[in-house]
Amino acid sequence: MNEVTRISSLIRRITAPNPGPMTATGTHCYLVGNKQVAVIDPGPAVDTHIQNILDTCGDRLKWVVVTHTHPDHSPAAQALIAATGAEPIGQVMVDDGHQDTSFQVERNIDDGEWLECGEFRLQAIYTPGHVSNHVCYLLPEEGTLFAGDHLFGGGSVVIIPPSGDMKDYLTSLRRLLALEITTIAPAHGGLIRQPYEEIKKLIEHRLKRERKVIVALNQCGESSLETLLPVVYDDVDSSLHKIASYSLWAHLLKLEKDGVALKTIDRHWAFGEEHWVLV
Repeated sequence: MNEVTRISSLIRRITAPNPGPMTATGTHCYLVGNKQVAVIDPGPAVDTHIQNILDTCGDRLKWVVVTHTHPDHSPAAQALIAATGAEPIGQVMVDDGHQDTSFQVERNIDDGEWLECGEFRLQAIYTPGHVSNHVCYLLPEEGTLFAGDHLFGGGSVVIIPPSGDMKDYLTSLRRLLALEITTIAPAHGGLIRQPYEEIKKLIEHRLKRERKVIVALNQCGESSLETLLPVVYDDVDSSLHKIASYSLWAHLLKLEKDGVALKTIDRHWAFGEEHWVLV
């Protein structure tokens, strides 16, 4: 059974037993509150993990909140809701082949909407980019932002088109700079104690990668994603290139929206067959 870690007077963390290259030590499930509890990102449907959450919450579970419906974030919600009657909170979307369709809500939570009880409040901050139904949650009592996969503690997240959008992602990151945040609690990796510095660093990382895409297109001319990948990601181990190809695709789609690049084979579903050229 995974350890319950006390983060603050209002926050506890349980890490799901799903470590891997994309999840680091596993998906962090955050329990907010003591008298009433909101579980944020319950994680995969692993029986021991679900039982650990239930044992920690007791009969105080009020909300099961998900930042987005990827399979490492929301499948445990169904069992928690069935056991406690807690209310599911989040956004669902049309399945793009990467979604957990077991998670359902009566209605999608709105940007800026509050979840309130006597002990704490959570505000929904709509942050599309990693995926189009991604929502962060702000705990103003402690200045903590539960960031899901919008930020990765110790790395950068993958943007997977078409539901993931690099242009939206950068816009969402910039939006966070206007919030009062002291700590970012991501679903993977460590707590981020210098939030604004990390957000700015991540924005610059993405813009730097975008500049490499433009340089590569200028050097290679009309190119496929497969041709561009080893050039743009020459600083990344080749074992990770398959994953990186999704973010490269997202960068190219952003450059298309910005009027910088042109897709010469207009078939979005033909991933890897599209060719790109600078305008």
